[in-house]
Amino acid sequence: MSASKPDIVIISGAWHLPAAYDKLRKLLESQGLTVHVPRLQTVNNARPPIADLYTDVEIVDKVVTELADAGRSVVVLMHSYGGQVGTNGLVGLGLEARKQQGLPGGVTRLVYMSGAANKEGQSMMDLIEELGDMNLVPLAFDIPEDKSCVSRDPKTLLVGPGLSDEDMEDYLGRWERFNGKALYQPLTHCSWREIPITYIFTTNDMTFPMRYQNHMVGGMEAAGREVQKFTLETGHCPNITKPEELAKVIEQILA
Repeated sequence: MSASKPDIVIISGAWHLPAAYDKLRKLLESQGLTVHVPRLQTVNNARPPIADLYTDVEIVDKVVTELADAGRSVVVLMHSYGGQVGTNGLVGLGLEARKQQGLPGGVTRLVYMSGAANKEGQSMMDLIEELGDMNLVPLAFDIPEDKSCVSRDPKTLLVGPGLSDEDMEDYLGRWERFNGKALYQPLTHCSWREIPITYIFTTNDMTFPMRYQNHMVGGMEAAGREVQKFTLETGHCPNITKPEELAKVIEQILA
């Protein structure tokens, strides 16, 4: 592998185990990249849940810090809820911030893949409320008293068209219950204010519709940040519905 290529860290979305990114990971590895997909502890069938947003932040922080301390440059690909984790957790881990401290390595780019790009003090539910869709939450999510959470219709709302029945069942079989409490927990930090940004729009997304994606990107741009943009004609999970196209986009980002 070329030493000039960064490591890729994929921060998974809600319900997703690392195996859900196997197709994308293999495609990226075929480009000579080293890919890390840490297991988020909010994705755990334990009831009541045993981890929250801030637990996931600590997990990702540890992985990225170890890579940076080893002198690696890192590109972080954040899917859906993974954007909330990376936004909160990577402050101070950017390549420039670490260089100013005399430290090696660091994050060279944040890549939001239909990912949550919120600001300090904002939770996922705050965003939904801001856009006037709180009435849709009970239709999309089953969140019982213990706050564990499942999607009521993952085939339609999360994945969308493009998979055979067999591939759909295999993909959903790589999911576990998610701690819905993380949807209500606000960000305490905001890494996109200091690390270069790419946003990959998913035009047929029913979980983060385009108005959500445009709203979040607009917020970053209003804060004076430049956002590199790519678009995929697919639903919320391009890692499985459009893995080849997604891998090509990542190749362009790295170029």
